[in-house]
Amino acid sequence: MNLLLPIFRLPFRAMEEVSKALHSIIKMINNRRSNKFPILRLPFLAIEEIFKAMDPIEIINFSMTSKRAKTVTKEMVFNSKYALCLSIRVIKDKTLGISIKGTNNLVSCIYLMTSNERMDGKTEEDKRDRFITRYVFKYSNNPIEEWKQLCKYVLDIFKKQTIDVLALYMDEFVDHNVSIIDFLRTNVKSVDVCYLFQSEKNNDVDEHTAYLLDNLKVNDTLNFLLYIKNDNFNGKIPKNLKELYLPNSHWIGYEKLLDIDCKHVVLANNRIWEEEWNLFLKKWIAMDTHLNLEYLELDYRQLDIFRSHVLHDIPHEVVHEGVNRILKTRFYQTKKISGGIDIRRIRWNDCHIRRVPSI
Repeated sequence: MNLLLPIFRLPFRAMEEVSKALHSIIKMINNRRSNKFPILRLPFLAIEEIFKAMDPIEIINFSMTSKRAKTVTKEMVFNSKYALCLSIRVIKDKTLGISIKGTNNLVSCIYLMTSNERMDGKTEEDKRDRFITRYVFKYSNNPIEEWKQLCKYVLDIFKKQTIDVLALYMDEFVDHNVSIIDFLRTNVKSVDVCYLFQSEKNNDVDEHTAYLLDNLKVNDTLNFLLYIKNDNFNGKIPKNLKELYLPNSHWIGYEKLLDIDCKHVVLANNRIWEEEWNLFLKKWIAMDTHLNLEYLELDYRQLDIFRSHVLHDIPHEVVHEGVNRILKTRFYQTKKISGGIDIRRIRWNDCHIRRVPSI
């Protein structure tokens, strides 16, 4: 019977569950005029196996077919293991995206809201090595609001309160920044990794960035790739971060440096005086400040000047950049390091600092 053939495309466990319930649905599949398979009438374990064979976009589309389909979708325990990424960025004609990565991270499915009517309904697939990215485009004359609604729906069916990755171009939808931030504040508990970008260096994003930092909790990593105009920028850097990247940190002075609470910090182009760095490093070594700080990377290119002006009364060791070492310390797992410049406290007994090649 041709109508039975799709069953054999299911995973083996799903086929087992289907076979257990076959006697109860045999009348339905005997209906030769029907070309549909009654998924929702299968046992729950069989439905779950079918869901595992779907990609995230198929799951979302299926959940939208009926109230019962949505209810069943929300009961799938494994759904919460998907990584959820929200983006407002320049990609494929200025779009707002929702990306869901599969549990094995091999397949990424991306909904892209676009104001380009010609892109409506188009799908694209990008295959690189073992990784597949599937794009689905949806035209809207109000993409911001539809993006919000779709975000809210996806958060609901995948039972997400925390976003895995948030990527925002702060100068792309300037007129909507506040409403987008308010939406995130209301519907998202926190963000694990946050990327903040801007398309044009000259655009002023200070006010909206400060508002974002005041209203969004970042758990692990903040990549602050913005060009802040005001040296007295009052944005609050999140506490207890694992990683903080500030490649354009000219607005970071000594007082701001003391407010940073993070394990791994990268600062470039900061406006901290050499005497202040000397004072800070001494406080850090003495465990008087930044107890969580394990890694500090600076952008000093002239090591001799840094040594004479900052490290002149601090015990340190100079290592040639071509040297490879294996460090074993109480602070770190074993790591191979080579190249670059950084300052790091690596001992707990005398807490001296050492210039070592960067990781």
